[in-house]
Amino acid sequence: MSRNLYILAAVFFLFAFVSGVMALIPAGFQPGLPANGSLWRTVALILLLTALVAGLMGVLSNLFEQLDRRSEQARLAARRRRKDERR
Repeated sequence: MSRNLYILAAVFFLFAFVSGVMALIPAGFQPGLPANGSLWRTVALILLLTALVAGLMGVLSNLFEQLDRRSEQARLAARRRRKDERR
């Protein structure tokens, strides 16, 4: 699950970068596209924030998966110890 969120964050970051570059290009080179630089900067900022949120969700998902995996391993180890003590 976390890998998908990392990929999503990377895609949003790529689009934010492209939008940021579009804000720097003069309006004459953008036929048919919004020429307002502040619009491109706003879109870039929103995409960047979305990328950061998706990255944070990926990190938290990874941490919780690791916590769940370690608690499961500890539970199985404790179960094995109890089983060995009975013998």
